[in-house]
Amino acid sequence: MQALWEEELMGRFVYSMQVSLDLRIEQVPGDNGAGEWLRIDEELHRECNARTRALALMVHGRVYYEVMEEYWPRAGEDTSLPDYMREYGEIWTAKPKVLVSRTRRDADHNTRVVGGDDAIEQLADLRTSTDGGISVGGAALATQLLRAGLLDELLLFTHPAVLGFGRPLFDDYDVPIELDLLEQRSFKQGVTMHHYAIRDAGEVLPC
Repeated sequence: MQALWEEELMGRFVYSMQVSLDLRIEQVPGDNGAGEWLRIDEELHRECNARTRALALMVHGRVYYEVMEEYWPRAGEDTSLPDYMREYGEIWTAKPKVLVSRTRRDADHNTRVVGGDDAIEQLADLRTSTDGGISVGGAALATQLLRAGLLDELLLFTHPAVLGFGRPLFDDYDVPIELDLLEQRSFKQGVTMHHYAIRDAGEVLPC
């Protein structure tokens, strides 16, 4: 019974991303979720706000983190923005975060830094000691967690666009991934949300 209780308390790494129909996350380098192909309206933003608020923790790769820290801490106090964007700024800034980086040594906004050759091992320990969802931001980081058998779920917001080129959902990964659908939802702008569990997430996948 104790082992079962410990398993229930283990955190779950959830890779959440806005994607095109052909599973691209950037049309051009540096796009970082700001592409014109994205259809993020108030309805979708409020859904993302609610899901982010419910997280226990957020884990970001360096590039992803620096895009977020550049904008969202100030957004919470920007009265020119709609309330749902200010709300997300407040949620992101206050939420406990981990920055995974080999080059940065410190970060603000309730963030601690994890780095070095054992970063993935440190994240594995973090997963074990966390109760609840842990969002993953950044394709490179998500791919490393997937290869290590640590990525538990995918939360994809698929936009009605085929880009044909650009950065894919995972970096240089050609191993089949089996998924189980947990939930789905459609939004007015034609965006669909699919939430999947990754089968055999605890097994180490081939590199």
